[in-house]
Amino acid sequence: MKIKKKTLLNLLLILFVLSFFVTPLGYYGKIALMQVFSSPPRIVAVSEREKLPFYDWTLKDANWEFFNFERSRGKVVLIAFWRSWILPSLPELKGIQSLYEDYGEQVEFYIITDEEQAPVMEFIQEHDFTFPVTYLYLESESPVASDNAPRSYLIDSQGYVVIDQEGIADWDSKRVRELLDELLKTP
Repeated sequence: MKIKKKTLLNLLLILFVLSFFVTPLGYYGKIALMQVFSSPPRIVAVSEREKLPFYDWTLKDANWEFFNFERSRGKVVLIAFWRSWILPSLPELKGIQSLYEDYGEQVEFYIITDEEQAPVMEFIQEHDFTFPVTYLYLESESPVASDNAPRSYLIDSQGYVVIDQEGIADWDSKRVRELLDELLKTP
């Protein structure tokens, strides 16, 4: 019995697609596809930018110590809400990690989750992330919407929301870097 070339190719294609559901190849393949097909976050038009309503927002740092977001008033801030168990968070965090490596001294990074500390630290170590992890304090009202992770914001030094991105985005893009450079030049 001889198998036709077309039949063999169809079987290989079916096996490849099935591998996305039952093997680690699928997990890493989905992440790679999300990275390839994600686009830079949408920049809010200057005329449509809204100012943060307040800065009095209590959060927890990586040591589980409380602090106030007020300390970031007058600075350029990137806020990213994420959860380790939501697959699109990983490719987005990889882009944010690249930004953090280049802008970590100039931009305030708030990479915020509402998860428990132990699984978050395991996730961070597994992926070699070095950005500071911030934990949401559910008793404190947020000045920005914090649901539907991944959800991210870029705030300028005047407190205006320059980027409001719901869903995955490519934060390590030329457009974002140019915007950050511009925002950091503005007093």
